[in-house]
Amino acid sequence: MAPGIPAAMERPHFIGIGGAGMSGIAKILAQRGAKVAGSDAKESETAEALRALAATVHIGHAAGNLADDASCVVVSSAIRPDNPELVRAAELSVPVVHRSDALASLMGGLRAIAVAGTHGKTTTTSMLAVALSELNLDPSYAIGGDLAGPGTNAVHGEGEIFVAEADESDRSFQKYDPEVAIVLNVELDHHANYASMDEIYESFETFAGKIVPGGTLVISADQSGAVELTGRVRARSSVNVVTYGESDSADVRVHRITPRGLTSEVTVLLNGKFLTFTVSVPGRHYALNAVAALAAGVALGLPAHNLASALGAYTGVKRRLQLKGEVAGVQVIDSYAHHPTEMTADLEAMRGAVSDARLLVVFQPHLFSRTQELGTEMGQALGLADASVVLDIYPAREDPIPGITSELIIDAARAAGADVTAVHDKDAVPGVVAGMAKPGDLVLTMGAGDVTDLGPRILDHLSN
Repeated sequence: MAPGIPAAMERPHFIGIGGAGMSGIAKILAQRGAKVAGSDAKESETAEALRALAATVHIGHAAGNLADDASCVVVSSAIRPDNPELVRAAELSVPVVHRSDALASLMGGLRAIAVAGTHGKTTTTSMLAVALSELNLDPSYAIGGDLAGPGTNAVHGEGEIFVAEADESDRSFQKYDPEVAIVLNVELDHHANYASMDEIYESFETFAGKIVPGGTLVISADQSGAVELTGRVRARSSVNVVTYGESDSADVRVHRITPRGLTSEVTVLLNGKFLTFTVSVPGRHYALNAVAALAAGVALGLPAHNLASALGAYTGVKRRLQLKGEVAGVQVIDSYAHHPTEMTADLEAMRGAVSDARLLVVFQPHLFSRTQELGTEMGQALGLADASVVLDIYPAREDPIPGITSELIIDAARAAGADVTAVHDKDAVPGVVAGMAKPGDLVLTMGAGDVTDLGPRILDHLSN
């Protein structure tokens, strides 16, 4: 039932093909039969997975990587204008397609669910993908992280539903025309692209305005930014709005969330009836993500009871409170959290799941601009840990900002009474943490950069 290869996408070349968003689109195109090629900065499991789908993956960026017969070049907002492959595309007059336009073309003709919000997109998209697959609906999906179960971030399915993570960071989510859109929360982030909350609201309003006629906006009834957006959408649009959350005013009301170790039991009031189901990951925020997924599926016409049961099959996404291992009585868990709200939610989830453990955090700030705007709040969030190690800022796509360092976070954490150690040499962290940890402790590596590499190395030091 799913469409074939969109026009001009038969022989795409992806610059940065190993990225979470880019690789997902490349995988779906390869599964549909396109001749996919691309380049990335370094070898990875993702590159190998793409090669297994018959894609050509070059390591390193060079003009010669771009085949003369490429039908288009796919880029993300992170690709700089002087990239040699992008320069070569201009010389050959090869069309350049933004990642969001490529993803939008893949969703054409399908019943799309687009998941947006400042936090929780990957988890909620993954929950839907797993639940719909569990119900044998064979969905297509594109996610910003690898599922713990199937171990991939994208699949071309033969069913009529396409679930996609919708990225607000560069306004690219405005390209989609979903039947159901989810907005989990609305907060100020991505400071290089948004100067104010008004700009954020305008961007999310545009996204909500792209919902197809007769479609539905599923949105939080609890988070203040989402509540503000709900009022704006209702005032200016005739789109169906379904709210969810713990607020008494929510259309899908969360009656109770009961932590049960590393899972939760959730009871909701939906269409006048109570419904109880299990969420197989810890934390209140993940339970609420599951309720958002439930509301979206019901908006598509799926039976609530069946969908609720299927949501229990979701067991996590890589980097979202992912257990990396346990050595000498010390558990090491990896978290992608890099915004203060995410950090607080994951730290609280770990507190609730293992209340008697000592919680040690290895935090790597992500982006100079985010640290400049939110460094104080990041430091305050680290106050929830018993002790923290803070690394230098991971720059990703940004150039340094004079005067902005991880000391901003460390000072705020210490002012909040936190026990913080600054470590500037990433290679020294495993030894430092192994020296701090005692049997029964939980170590949480946290951040959106390469701090994720430290988990296995910490385990190795603990074993020695």
